Amino acid sequence: MKKIAILFPGQGAQFKGMGKDVFPLFPELTELASDILGYSVERLCVSDPEGKLRYTDYTQPALYVVNALNYYNLKNERPELGDAHFLMGHSLGEYNALLAADVFDFETGLRLVQKRGELMARAREGGMAAILGARIEQVRQIISDHHLDEIDIANLNTPTQAIIAGPKESMVAAEKAFDSSGFTYYPLNVSAPFHSRYMEDAQAVFVRFAAQFAFRSPKSAVIANYTARPYENNAIEATLIKQIANCVRWVESVRYVMDQGDVEFIEVGSTILTKMVKEVGSEKNLASVGLS
Repeated sequence: MKKIAILFPGQGAQFKGMGKDVFPLFPELTELASDILGYSVERLCVSDPEGKLRYTDYTQPALYVVNALNYYNLKNERPELGDAHFLMGHSLGEYNALLAADVFDFETGLRLVQKRGELMARAREGGMAAILGARIEQVRQIISDHHLDEIDIANLNTPTQAIIAGPKESMVAAEKAFDSSGFTYYPLNVSAPFHSRYMEDAQAVFVRFAAQFAFRSPKSAVIANYTARPYENNAIEATLIKQIANCVRWVESVRYVMDQGDVEFIEVGSTILTKMVKEVGSEKNLASVGLS
């Protein structure tokens, strides 16, 4: 029997016009979200008249809401998805995975994401970049060979796509190192080095904020970015908090789920993660026949 894994995208999947088809289907949740946020989330997502959707503190809650409504709509169309075996979210999307697993309700998740976005938006003095075409071992070797001690690996998205993060001066040095090694260095339009040691102050504040909420045991296996394994019932809050200042281990997460049998991956509202999954799967299939 084929198992189902639901995927929720994170920051970077936002676009002007997102959610326009689902906001009218869930007026009560849309109104609740707007009341919590203090502005019309539908107006922000659909028309973005003030150009705020690109800012982290607006992007994250907006995407959480749209992910949630897209999931509810998809579940109405395909009720069997409510019993998915695996739930996975990339960075911010992990909050939607936990919501789908009934770890917390819609409102709690939104309040957590709102605070997360505010804290991450305050961080400055750093940047991030995608390294394309290099395997993780090569990325680590270049960081070591060039003594880029202030650079962290923030995301492992595919076997040949990693995201690095660090202070601005170190990122300039990293660009020269990767360019000279023949790999593509692509700067990301972000305000800070997310998912790195430089987010530890934000993580410490989030610990205190998250302490006021209760977390239930997940009804389905939620694969954590921090561990690349299912959340453990006695460590839900701690695992979620550690995500802020640690690497998103997406490749390992996908491989873990693929190893559980015949799995159908279904992405909510985007195709970004689906493409990553296909690359991970292609390499896994080659490895199984000794071609990688």
